[in-house]
Order: sequence, then structure tokens, then C-alpha cells
Amino acid sequence: MTEAYCVKCKAKREMKDAKEVAMNGKGGVQRRAMSGICPTCGTKMFRILGAKK
Repeated sequence: MTEAYCVKCKAKREMKDAKEVAMNGKGGVQRRAMSGICPTCGTKMFRILGAKK
């Protein structure tokens, strides 16, 4: 599982139903990110990942 910061709980938590998504970055470039749900409050969580190696 992936850990991300929940803005509503103001704490780092493990994401539930985490999946990798592509988001638009500067210059039309695609950036990797993880999207999931906070297991405590149900808020959507988001974490930007580094480049693939």
C-alpha cells in the first residue's frame, strides 16, 4: 500500500483502493501519481510519484 497525506485528517495514512494515474504536468508532460481514499474519513488522497526508471 502507498502512504499519503490526508488534508482533512492532517495526518499521513495508508491509501485504500490506491491506483496509479497519469496527470498533466508543465509543458504537456504526463506525470505519475497515486490516487486513493483515506480509510478513516473517506476523503480522496493524492500522491505525486517520481519518474519511472
